[in-house]
Amino acid sequence: MGSMLEIGQVRVEGKVWIAPMTGVSDLPFRRAAARLGASYMATEMVACVEFARGRPDVVRRAAVGEGLPLMVVQLVGRDPAAMAAGARLAAAAGAEIIDLNFGCPAREVTAGAVAGSALMREPELAERLIAAAVEAVGVPVTVKMRLGWDDASRNAPEIAAMAERCGAQAITVHGRTRCQFYKGVADWSAVRDVKSAVSLPVIVNGDIVDGNTARQALQQSGADGVMVGRGVYGRPWIAAQIEADLAGQSFEAPDADTRLAIALDHFRDSLKFYGDRLGLRIFRKHLASYIENAPWPADPQARRAARSSLCRMEDPAAVEAGLTALWGNPDLRNAA
Repeated sequence: MGSMLEIGQVRVEGKVWIAPMTGVSDLPFRRAAARLGASYMATEMVACVEFARGRPDVVRRAAVGEGLPLMVVQLVGRDPAAMAAGARLAAAAGAEIIDLNFGCPAREVTAGAVAGSALMREPELAERLIAAAVEAVGVPVTVKMRLGWDDASRNAPEIAAMAERCGAQAITVHGRTRCQFYKGVADWSAVRDVKSAVSLPVIVNGDIVDGNTARQALQQSGADGVMVGRGVYGRPWIAAQIEADLAGQSFEAPDADTRLAIALDHFRDSLKFYGDRLGLRIFRKHLASYIENAPWPADPQARRAARSSLCRMEDPAAVEAGLTALWGNPDLRNAA
């Protein structure tokens, strides 16, 4: 790859990371991205309290599994004792980096549990949470946050400096406030203040979808690396593609047949990991994204119809056959 970042004692090859995304970055997805050259993929957000109680779905989210270059578990919570327990469990399961979520804007996280980005309004509690995780484990602890809760309280530089004092080893900043959710555009230049506030590696996140946006984000923020979120949907090879682009190397994007093989491998891994029924249901979000990013049909209406039809199927064999037919239809190829 030609570039790498040191996070504490852990070397991360490359500087294009894939974000932790609920309902997306499960183990089958992370394995698919790893096979295609991604070096850093975090788990879905794992709730510490449920993790400590051993709830099966939560443990599954944090599944380590084979075939990953690096094991990163992201924890969310607001109880320092539970955060420490979650960090210890994650490290015992093989986590090489533990990331704390101070960035999730979802209402069920910020309102009900008062965690995620809501912690940016409670710096003292945020400090206790980071300190608890750092003291609990010997692996690097990192923090992912937003610019602040809203435009009136853009306190990411202060929180980042506090995180460094507590022993955090890297900071990721999504260039929006919590109140923006995913609206508007990410303010990459605002991340420069975070970079100035710490001596740690800083990763910029938000609206990074290709080499061009990655380059702009790095230039505007002064950050050390980029994190790709929604831009990876249906394109698990995109981290490797952006990495090559930033390094000035050529990258051959997967052709149509390779994309089909990637989608089918990912689907089969999902079925194997969860069992047919649950695996099919969980894969639907990925299936829709693969169809969105398919090389054809060019007509948006035909694409929507294909997505709607395939995402309603209940039989794995029918999904495979439908996807293969969509990819292999010569009429659709000619229309593309």
